[in-house]
Amino acid sequence: MSTTRKHIALLGATGSIGTSCLDVVRAHTDSMQVDVLTAHSNWQKLAKQAADFLPKRVVLTGLKQDDVAANAFPAAVEVEFGEEALAEAVVAADIDIVITGIVGAAGLRGTWAAIEAGKRIGLANKETLVVAGSLVTKKAAETGAKLIPVDSEHSAIFQALECGQANEVAKIILTASGGPFRTWSAEKIAAATPESALAHPTWDMGPKITIDSATMMNKALEIIEARWLFNLEASQIDVVVHPQSIVHSMVEFVDGSVMAQLSPPDMKLPIQYAITWPDRIEGVSPKFDLTQTFSLDFEPPDLERFPALSLGFEVAEQGGTAGVVLNAANEIAVDRFLHSKIAFTEIPRLCRSILASHQFESDPTLDQLLSLDKWARQEALRWTSLTSHHSPSLTAPPC
Repeated sequence: MSTTRKHIALLGATGSIGTSCLDVVRAHTDSMQVDVLTAHSNWQKLAKQAADFLPKRVVLTGLKQDDVAANAFPAAVEVEFGEEALAEAVVAADIDIVITGIVGAAGLRGTWAAIEAGKRIGLANKETLVVAGSLVTKKAAETGAKLIPVDSEHSAIFQALECGQANEVAKIILTASGGPFRTWSAEKIAAATPESALAHPTWDMGPKITIDSATMMNKALEIIEARWLFNLEASQIDVVVHPQSIVHSMVEFVDGSVMAQLSPPDMKLPIQYAITWPDRIEGVSPKFDLTQTFSLDFEPPDLERFPALSLGFEVAEQGGTAGVVLNAANEIAVDRFLHSKIAFTEIPRLCRSILASHQFESDPTLDQLLSLDKWARQEALRWTSLTSHHSPSLTAPPC
């Protein structure tokens, strides 16, 4: 591996991806360092991270200077506020790689700025490609930006694809843990509480991603992300339930060979590979203990119990504005469920209803996508306020 130290901008430093990334950096201070740390509002945790890693600057996008205690950050660290400051931080000439760990559509702006600057991007924010996949991949091709996936499934696909040529790929198979309700009946799922949905059997993630795993909406979003990231047709993407989360995803080539990436479930591995690619170095993630017996199980997903998954295939096929509407509606639906305002099974129903009501555009501009994101959130909130949840209001979506 090159001995040149990698300079990193870490967006969403206080979340699960951010803290895992810092664990990787802590173990490899000879070859990587963090120059930028960002968070939305958790300034206390960000201040602790800044004291540990002494970045050049930190950015808080959801607060102002008066919201933060005086002298909370080390004197040598520049403290900035707002979305503009974040965009400026990621395009700095000395930044080699931008790790985007911000959850939701909020991560689009920083990622877009990094793409425009031609940066290497460790993409953990799947919503960027769900919302604006065609625009993001086109812009990356223009600027020379390199998108390296950090999601465990897409990192697995990225690694397995190196075993063949692009024209030799028959399909990719995304694996899914099945979430906490994998063995639950439809009747039991209908009565699921936020507490039960947050009890993920394998991964330690934030609340939004954990609920997405419970509905399998996370896999729906990953289908859409994979369609753009790997330049595939929706028909080339499959999903299989694999509860052990050991096989992180697979690629089937035209000759019938299937290549899989396996490892114990730990996000530090794909994060580290995104930073060091195309090289590999000693890792900090747990290794297999092959002296112990273990099994690998696979089963097809149940689309009747988990209807959110069907939305992923449909939206990946449609493209255009469908992704931004699905993502925005789902973010509102998850928030409303976590606050016990809607039932668990209403999450995919809400999303399908908002999708069906929007004015589809096959080749949208970024402004159109941002406008539709706002509209879909408003409609989703309106939907959750209705006493009979059959359709959103008839307010016309923006063109």
